[in-house]
Amino acid sequence: MIDEQVRRVIARPVQWAAGVLDVSWITPNGLTLAGMTIGLASAGLAAAQLWIPALIAWLACRVFDGLDGALARRRRSAEQPDHGSEVGGFLDIIADFAVYGATVFGVAVGASNGFDAPWWPFLLVLLGYYLNGAAFLAFSSIAERTGRQIEDGRALSFLGRIAEGSETIVVHSLWLILPWFAWQIALVWAGFVLVSAVQRVVSAVRILR
Repeated sequence: MIDEQVRRVIARPVQWAAGVLDVSWITPNGLTLAGMTIGLASAGLAAAQLWIPALIAWLACRVFDGLDGALARRRRSAEQPDHGSEVGGFLDIIADFAVYGATVFGVAVGASNGFDAPWWPFLLVLLGYYLNGAAFLAFSSIAERTGRQIEDGRALSFLGRIAEGSETIVVHSLWLILPWFAWQIALVWAGFVLVSAVQRVVSAVRILR
């Protein structure tokens, strides 16, 4: 819902950071894989109820997630040879899905062990993520084939709705800041994510008609 506004606000510092990282031994794909590793570590830390380290790792992995694409775009605009941009887009999606799913699982384990939280709200969140992923990946594939793709600088045509990346970062951070309320937050968040899935399906059907 607020991704576009957030991207405009952080565009200049992200471009500056990408310039700092633009050295021969750092690659966009390397940043993607490093971010995924840190994100999976965050999930493990949450499962172990190490909430503050998990929060730090979660935020760090999101920073890496923003910088990999910025570095790739910088190198393309400078006409530097880049034969891995399609691979980079693929890896970025895989990394996001892996980290999002693992973090939900890690928080669920930590909250259930530490605060007797029920599992089912987190399962609803995972269901919502699954449906959203299916909707926008299917749309992106068909839109690319039929020439109806959405050009916003990302590797895939992304159907933005009320639950996007910025909101996900905030909610996952709240889980780690307030783990004793994690399942209640998950229940509310699941509602938003499931509504977003319906919105994406409706939007995709309208665009592809």
